[in-house]
Amino acid sequence: MEGCHARSYSTRGCTHGCRVRPSLCLAQPVAAQGFVGGVAVSSGQVLIAESGGQTSTGVVYVYEKGPDGWAVSAELAPYAAEAGGGFGTSLSVDGDRMLVGSPGAAYVFERSEGGWEEVATLHAADLPEGLSYGTAGAVSGDVALVTAGGLRSRQGPGAAGRVYVFERDDSGWNEVGSVASPEASDGDGFGAAIVTDGEVAAIGAPGATVGNANRAGAVHFFTRGDDGMWAMSGEPLTAPDASEGAGFGSAIYGEDTESGFRLMVGAGGAGGVGVAYAFRPEGDDAWIPTGRFFPPVVGVGGGGRFGGGGFASSFAAIDGELWIGGSGVGAAREGQVLRYSGGENGGLGLAGMLNASNRDEGDGFGASIAVDGNVAVVVAGGKDYRMGTAYILERQGGEWMEAAEVWSDATNYAAVNGHEVGCEEGVSADFDCSEINILSFMPVQTLGANRGTRVNDVWGWTDPQTGREYALVGLTDQASFVDITDAEDPRYVGRLPMTEGARGSVWRDIKVFQDHAFIVSDGAGEHGMQVFDLTRLRDVGSEPVTFETDAHYDGIASAHNIVINEETGFAYSVGSSGGGETCGGGLHMIDINEPTEPTFVGCFGHEGTGRRGTGYSHDALCLNYDGPDREHADKEICFGSNETDISIADVTDKENPIPLSTATYPSVGYAHQGWVTEDHRFFYLGDELDEIATPFEGTRTMIFDISDLDDPVLVKEHFGESTASDHNMYVVGDLLYQSNYNSGLRILNVSDPENPTEVGFIDTVPYAEGPSMGGSWSNYPYFASGTVIVTSGNEGLFMVKYQKPVLVP
Repeated sequence: MEGCHARSYSTRGCTHGCRVRPSLCLAQPVAAQGFVGGVAVSSGQVLIAESGGQTSTGVVYVYEKGPDGWAVSAELAPYAAEAGGGFGTSLSVDGDRMLVGSPGAAYVFERSEGGWEEVATLHAADLPEGLSYGTAGAVSGDVALVTAGGLRSRQGPGAAGRVYVFERDDSGWNEVGSVASPEASDGDGFGAAIVTDGEVAAIGAPGATVGNANRAGAVHFFTRGDDGMWAMSGEPLTAPDASEGAGFGSAIYGEDTESGFRLMVGAGGAGGVGVAYAFRPEGDDAWIPTGRFFPPVVGVGGGGRFGGGGFASSFAAIDGELWIGGSGVGAAREGQVLRYSGGENGGLGLAGMLNASNRDEGDGFGASIAVDGNVAVVVAGGKDYRMGTAYILERQGGEWMEAAEVWSDATNYAAVNGHEVGCEEGVSADFDCSEINILSFMPVQTLGANRGTRVNDVWGWTDPQTGREYALVGLTDQASFVDITDAEDPRYVGRLPMTEGARGSVWRDIKVFQDHAFIVSDGAGEHGMQVFDLTRLRDVGSEPVTFETDAHYDGIASAHNIVINEETGFAYSVGSSGGGETCGGGLHMIDINEPTEPTFVGCFGHEGTGRRGTGYSHDALCLNYDGPDREHADKEICFGSNETDISIADVTDKENPIPLSTATYPSVGYAHQGWVTEDHRFFYLGDELDEIATPFEGTRTMIFDISDLDDPVLVKEHFGESTASDHNMYVVGDLLYQSNYNSGLRILNVSDPENPTEVGFIDTVPYAEGPSMGGSWSNYPYFASGTVIVTSGNEGLFMVKYQKPVLVP
């Protein structure tokens, strides 16, 4: 693609891919990176900030129109920027001056002869603990205001925010003070929106409590005195009809009109749909309401941090028209920009709307807008699984016409293939390690992924006829199939899209029986269970194939996991919801002995377990029991991880399943998933949320003695080497393979079952640590070759091998 240039900002060898929609070719920065962080139109340039991801610095793109349409003319980033720095979280432009926010700093750029140059970095002196500086800002002339928002914590919404004030003089940019709300409270959102003319500033606090309106939101005004100091002026502005969670002050816009100054304030949660309020000044400090604006159609669901339908999330004005963006407007929350023009007595009436050619469900069109002259830009913040795109519009003959849709693809860690990368001095390629080598790494983009998708679950299949090994990889909206027979040179062979009419979801689960894959997805609408004949992978040539299902089971709609006992030919949908027979979220039992003719055979929910007491099972392991409790020998036993407890049940007779026992443990967060030792004597359980709620010394794994299935006993809590939240784990011989989110794959030796010891790891997310839900989702350690496949959400698919240490006598 001639003329399409890619540039990496990563210090870790990240790669870019180029994608084009009509009239545009642009460089590509990061998955889930926040395209766009802010937009502006100035002197014929469209400026779009992208906050970057963990492998990118973030960037401000400068678009200009040339003979071939709109294209990137420059990419701006700070001189000292580092990957993961988050540059581009906010953007404000005034003439030839631009302020760009970034966690911990704000940057000033100035334009000369069309080109932009960084001229200053603004840091806050004596920043209180608990504040995140650089989250928002505004610039006007020689004055810049930068928000330090309150960080959320495990215990609450975070500290009250502040706004720092900087002024430029002959010596450069200097901090002159800071302002805060006198009614400051944790989580008030002070500084979420700012407008200023350099003398007066209006600052939104959409979570503030003023008077009796609990957390309805407010706008505070501050004025610059003759001595250069800023002080609060007048009373906070509130909406008289706003109730709790209205979010008044989440967006602010000021403009001069023929009838005087007009202040617009957005309240995204007002009335549950979002309302835009108009005010005019009266006297020195008073504001008179002049109107309210409601969306014509609102979709179902919340509208961001302060709730609501997402109307009035952005404002702009041009030639007597007021534009109001509503990211949640429309029956399917596709979003709209509503255009209002003047009527009698200075009133405003709805005159039309702006749309995009491919606007779709959940796109959030109108999340941000900017206009200047004959050029406008509108952000669809929810498009492509919240990665976002921007539409550039031009005014032609009085009508606004779409000229280009612009967006960026994800950067990622560089692919690893062609040779094994040993773990040397604690590093393999870009990833910290111990005793584990990387055979190859496939970034998520190389898995046939749509933009914005992430990987989640993974399973494996070995072709009994050819001996070839395949990774079956779950993604947001599809399953991908990768031939890993040559694990140092894996090949993506095809994809199975999600069920038509379903919606993309972070949860997808895959298991195998009789050379067929069975696939479910949670929170995915009418997805059901897909059945795919894996032997079709044998016939794929050099080009990847997009497959269709061989069968579809609609006895469920959404389901969190699918569990299969390959010895009996029964599948168990767990965590079913949203339609069909949910079985209370417990075991929905399916006969799959004829794989393409799955048949419902019954329900089991272990009463009293799960958060609602219905026996909801988040995950389970069902097997033919061959352990020390001979009373239950050869019975089909299911071990459920049921949110609050573990459940043990005999499901041999599908019409009469028998609950055997339950067990719980201290400091339950969320009983997530577990596995048994090969002798069926011990059950290892991971709790997904306990590390988040409790500051344990390391990742906690519960060890239950299940020698007596009627009386399981918690015998030990094992604490790992990192503090990451745990996710999926599996046992092979004396080794337990744990995918633990931010610490990647951890291998434990369980030859002494009550005293596991870590013997190796590969950290798939070197940029993150501690308890949170991001990173390694799952692994599959059952290939005869010894290859272990590991997924990591934003990163992709890893093929690794444990280098078992040689014991020297």
